[in-house]
Amino acid sequence: MDMKQLRIAMLSIHSNPIGELGTNDTGGMSVYIRELARELGKRRHRIDVYPRLQNGRHQPVVDLFENVRLIHLGIPDNGHLSRLALYPYLSKFFELMEDFRSREGIAYDLIHSHYWLSGRLGNLAQELWDRPHIAMLHTLGEVKNRTGVGQPESELRIAAEKKLLKTCHRILAPTDREKNSLMRYYGVCEEKIGVVPCGVNLDLFQPQDKQAARKQLGFDQKDLILLYVGRFEPLKGIEGLLEAVSHLKRLRRLRLVLVGGDGDEAPESRLLKQKATNLGIDDKVLFAGRVDQKYLPPYYSSADVLVISSHYESFGLVGLEALACGRPVVSTPVGAMETLIKQSQAGHILRDRLPRSLAMGILSIITNPNPPRSNEIRKAVLKYSWSNVAAAILREYETVIGQRVFENDRLVPARALCGLS
Repeated sequence: MDMKQLRIAMLSIHSNPIGELGTNDTGGMSVYIRELARELGKRRHRIDVYPRLQNGRHQPVVDLFENVRLIHLGIPDNGHLSRLALYPYLSKFFELMEDFRSREGIAYDLIHSHYWLSGRLGNLAQELWDRPHIAMLHTLGEVKNRTGVGQPESELRIAAEKKLLKTCHRILAPTDREKNSLMRYYGVCEEKIGVVPCGVNLDLFQPQDKQAARKQLGFDQKDLILLYVGRFEPLKGIEGLLEAVSHLKRLRRLRLVLVGGDGDEAPESRLLKQKATNLGIDDKVLFAGRVDQKYLPPYYSSADVLVISSHYESFGLVGLEALACGRPVVSTPVGAMETLIKQSQAGHILRDRLPRSLAMGILSIITNPNPPRSNEIRKAVLKYSWSNVAAAILREYETVIGQRVFENDRLVPARALCGLS
């Protein structure tokens, strides 16, 4: 039986689905929200995505796709604010969201929040609207802190996550690994968690001729190209990747292309450039800057291998994109990478995160005399289409709507289903 057409409030207060990919606040989560909303809209569900309005970059209401709108919420100080600095404004954001909903006369069927800040916004909405609330955190503060890398996540975030996980009606995790972390570090009962992987735009990410892709980007045809795609932050392990490249300096034609970051003058970029100079590999490293997602396929197709050097990923979307383009992946054991590489038989998973191990993993791929064919690599990830992911998400929506538990005619958070107080 087909599900009725739903009206969904999708909350993404700190990260805009049409923001600049590769910057500090725009990464895989923004791609996830955009692609999921697009696919749900194709199925005639009505999606309103609520990000914040920053510096007047966008119109207050943007028709993004069929049946999908962005509703930008503005606050007096709408310039750059850190994620923690946004927290005191959440009540104001909710007032703006509720004002818009009331003016439009909208009755949402479901709230789907992304990240802990939006989850707090979702808590406010579920209380007033009496609607089920599904939360996806995308990353977990407790897991980040356990890596010991970068600035520790605040006690405020950890407390807010724990409250959110108790009060929302269902939680989505992209991998079994993330599900286990929710259970282990947050005490979430297994029955409350649904596991749905991330998806990939198979129309956009397709194998291209390597020589043609390199010619398009101005890359040398004879080079051995390693590719990194993502934000520039300590958790991504880029410094370790640079050290791995230093172990491979004897490979004269080796080149590392870094896609992402906040520009040449950003502190993170300058730190990495100085690191490359100190290691004596600055001539081997190209900082390509931010690249819009629609222009990424030639980068993947021109590379000999994509490298994921992260200390933590909830999924690892760029790995899936590279495999869809028919390119192998070398990765630390994070997110879905072990599953994806095993299924595609195209790449190498490290047993540890040591730079020398990363170097050896890279070497094993670029010296492979019988590399897998691009089309064969791609076949292994066809099931990760956004169409399939959206179908699985809709089943999760159906689950939470079907499990509505009422007490005095009010919707009770699903913790009741787990026997929690």
